[in-house]
Amino acid sequence: MGSMNMEKKWVFPLCISSLVCVFLFATSFNMGLVSSLRKINSIIPIFPPHNLLNQTTTPLFAEDRFMVTPPPPPGSSIPRFAYLISGSRGDLEKLWRTLRTLYHPLNQYVIHLDLESPAEERLELASRVEKDPIFAKVGNVFMITKANMVTYRGPTMVANTLHACAILLKRSKDWDWFINLSASDYPLVTQDDLLHTFSDLDREMNFIEHTSRLGWKAHHRAMPLIVDPGLYQSTKQDIFWVTPRRTLPTAFKLFTGSAWMILSRSFVEYVVWGWDNLPRVLLMYYTNFVSSPEGYFQTVICNVQDFSHTAINHDMHYISWDNPPKQHPHTLSLNDTGKMISSGAAFARKFSENDPVLDRIDKHLLRRRNGSFTPGGWCAGKPRCSKVGNPTKLKPGPGAVRLRRLIGRLLLQAKYSQNQCK
Repeated sequence: MGSMNMEKKWVFPLCISSLVCVFLFATSFNMGLVSSLRKINSIIPIFPPHNLLNQTTTPLFAEDRFMVTPPPPPGSSIPRFAYLISGSRGDLEKLWRTLRTLYHPLNQYVIHLDLESPAEERLELASRVEKDPIFAKVGNVFMITKANMVTYRGPTMVANTLHACAILLKRSKDWDWFINLSASDYPLVTQDDLLHTFSDLDREMNFIEHTSRLGWKAHHRAMPLIVDPGLYQSTKQDIFWVTPRRTLPTAFKLFTGSAWMILSRSFVEYVVWGWDNLPRVLLMYYTNFVSSPEGYFQTVICNVQDFSHTAINHDMHYISWDNPPKQHPHTLSLNDTGKMISSGAAFARKFSENDPVLDRIDKHLLRRRNGSFTPGGWCAGKPRCSKVGNPTKLKPGPGAVRLRRLIGRLLLQAKYSQNQCK
């Protein structure tokens, strides 16, 4: 009887957590949760809008409107990126530095300090974005002002990522890939390097680390049932386990990998709009899954025939993991500089605030000085990058060569693999 009562005790919070996660996903389209610091119309004189659909053709189903991915702007092969940069308590300065280092007028940015952050930090971040003359002129930086609670091991990080994706889809039609980063990430290449390298790539590609070899994760992550208090509380607490355990699913195959990724717009549209039932089914399944950010997107993409062949098995990050069991990344330092550069990756993590290695990256890899924006072809004015010149003018450097070499190896591996999602 004691065991039965204990099981009943967790039935209610288990059901509530599942419903709340689905509710968060459904309400991610509510733009009342985000405050635009400048109207998106301010960007129109610089970048012409895409022609999404032939105006003379009326789609038969509502889903048809969403399944059409906008083509690149006529006469332009330069892609655009949409970033989510997120942080928590004490991450204000780290997030601000990462944002300025990653900035380019062609891109879109959503920034988020979670609910654990003091209100003063969130207000300060909003104030900085609003007062920055470049951000104000271009209007491509947005802050989620109604903060979400985010816990890494629970589903709240997935919900927050989907929320940001929905915002970016609604705010702008002019982006091709979505990139999620934390305040502890830092770029190893300039945005000109990244834009130049990705200009020649198929825009359906998804850079997402994935494997179906779950190993110890099958027993310790897939089979336990957990409840994330972050779904219904305003203070951050660790997840807790409930009974009974569950068996591995047979309706779909589980995959795992990195929580950091570069996703194509078409795949993001599929996950957010969900014109078939799989994204919603998997969202409910991963609501009670340990470390769901490392499995949700991988399992979706590898169980959909239209997208599985687009998955390139890399997250574009340099990460130095503990070994074993490769659960926690080491904090990078000056001793890791050589390995970071030789990896060819676009990003690295994780870094401590104002660590000397960041200054070395700024000086030798990014040519960034005195906390300014990373120099690029768009920069104009004195001091440099104080005004927006020609955003489509790119000046790639050595970082583009390193990144192109890495992507070339990955594409070669994909070419000779019968199925990326094995």
